[in-house]
Amino acid sequence: MAVATRVLDWIGAIVARQLSKPTSGYEPYAAARPELLAMTIRPADVLLVEGQRSKVNAAIRYLTQSTWSHAAIYVGLGAKLGERDGEPLVLVEAELGNGVIASPLSKYADYNTRICRPAGLTPEDRAKVIRYVSERIGYAYDLKNIIDLMRYFLPQPPVPASWRRRMISLGSGEPTRAICSSLIAQAFESVGYPILPEVHRVDDESRREIMHIRHHSLYAPRDFDVSPFFAIVKPTIETGFDYKQMNWARDKAAEIGR
Repeated sequence: MAVATRVLDWIGAIVARQLSKPTSGYEPYAAARPELLAMTIRPADVLLVEGQRSKVNAAIRYLTQSTWSHAAIYVGLGAKLGERDGEPLVLVEAELGNGVIASPLSKYADYNTRICRPAGLTPEDRAKVIRYVSERIGYAYDLKNIIDLMRYFLPQPPVPASWRRRMISLGSGEPTRAICSSLIAQAFESVGYPILPEVHRVDDESRREIMHIRHHSLYAPRDFDVSPFFAIVKPTIETGFDYKQMNWARDKAAEIGR
C-alpha cells in the first residue's frame, strides 16, 4: 500500500507540474497597491487571487463561474513563520505541486486580489484559525486522485450548474493532504465559524448550489466572496480614498470641468 501511494504521488506530482505551467500572460486591471494591501489586511483574513493562468485555474474559474481561482489566508507577523529573501512569510496557502506553504504578501502584488474578513471572529478563535493553518505547513497537496487531475488537461465541456460544484472537488480525505480552499474551510470549521449557511429553500433556484456545500472539499475560493459572514475589504477605500485627489489625464480633466 505504501509503495502504491508513493507511485501515485510521483505520478500526481508530474501531472501537477504540467497543470501549473502558465498558459498565457496576465495584466491586472485593478490590483491594489502592495503597501495599501499590507496596511489593510489582518490576521485570519482570506486573500482571494485572480489571474493565475494555468489549466487547473482556468477550470476552477469555469466550474465556479468566478474570476477567483486561488485562496490564501493571512496569518501575519505574529505567526512567526520566518522570512524568505528578506520578506516575512505571512500567508499560508496550499499550492498544487507544493503542498501547504508559507508565502510573503508580495507574491500576489501583481494580481487582482480581494480581502474577505470573517465578521465578529473572536480574538481567541482568530488565534486558533491561525494556529490551525500554520501547523499544517508541510502537508502534501492532495494528488492521490490522478483521474481528477487528468481531467483538467481536457477542454471543459458544457457542464450543468448543478454538477459544477462536485466536479471541482478533489481529495483523498486524508488529514495530511489539503487543497487551497478546503484547508481554509477546515480552519474556520475547527472554531465553528460558518462560510456558507445551510439553506432549506429548495424552490429558490439561486440557492440550489449552496445546499450541496457540506464537506470541506466542496468549497471554492468564490465561496468566501459570496459568504454573508465575510466582509469585503478594499484597501484603497480603507486607507482613505478621496476622488477629488485623483490625478486624471488632461483630456479627462478638461471633460470633467465642462
